[in-house]
Amino acid sequence: MGIFERLRNWLAGDRPAPESAAPQAPAAPAGVMVERRQRKRVDAREGTRVLIVDDSKTICTVLRKFLRSAGYDTIETFDAESGLEVMKQQQIDLVFLDIMLPGMNGFAALRTIRRDVATRDIPVIMMSGNEQAMEQFFGTRIGADDFMKKPFSRHEVFFRIERLLDDNQVPRRIVRAGPAPTPVEPQPA
Repeated sequence: MGIFERLRNWLAGDRPAPESAAPQAPAAPAGVMVERRQRKRVDAREGTRVLIVDDSKTICTVLRKFLRSAGYDTIETFDAESGLEVMKQQQIDLVFLDIMLPGMNGFAALRTIRRDVATRDIPVIMMSGNEQAMEQFFGTRIGADDFMKKPFSRHEVFFRIERLLDDNQVPRRIVRAGPAPTPVEPQPA
C-alpha cells in the first residue's frame, strides 16, 4: 500500500492491513473508496474499436498492448489527417488523440470531429505530455470527453475508459451543460 493510500485510510479512520497480509476485497460502504487493485475493472465490450492518434510509435505501441490485452480492437495513425480519414472509412467507438501532432494539431482535429455529423458523438480522450492545465481546459471547452497526461499507467488508461462507459459497456460522450457545437454536414469529396 502506497503512502497516499495509507494517509487516505488514516484520515478516513481505517486501520491499514499489515504489509505481509494478503489483500482482501471486502464490500465497501457507499461513498468509501476501494483500493483499485481490490476493485474489478470494468471494460468496454469486447471488440470495441479504438483509434489511437499519436506521432509517437512508443505511445501507440503501449496503448495498443494495453487495449488489445482487454479485448479491444485498435487502429493507430501517426497524424491527425490520417486519423480523420480512418474515422470516415470505419466505425470507431473511442479515440485517444494527442495534442501535439505533425501537420494538423489535436485541437484542430477535435474541432473537425465535433463538427462532422458522422463523428461528433464519438468520445475523445485527449493526451499530452505538456503539464499545462490550459490544454486540458481548452480541450474540454471544444469537446474533449477526458484528458490524460503522458506518461500514463495501465490503470490510468482503463480508468479514463471506464468513466465513459454506459450501462451496456459502450463508450459514450460525457454530457456537459451548455450549448452544443453546431454540426456541419460533411462536404462531398
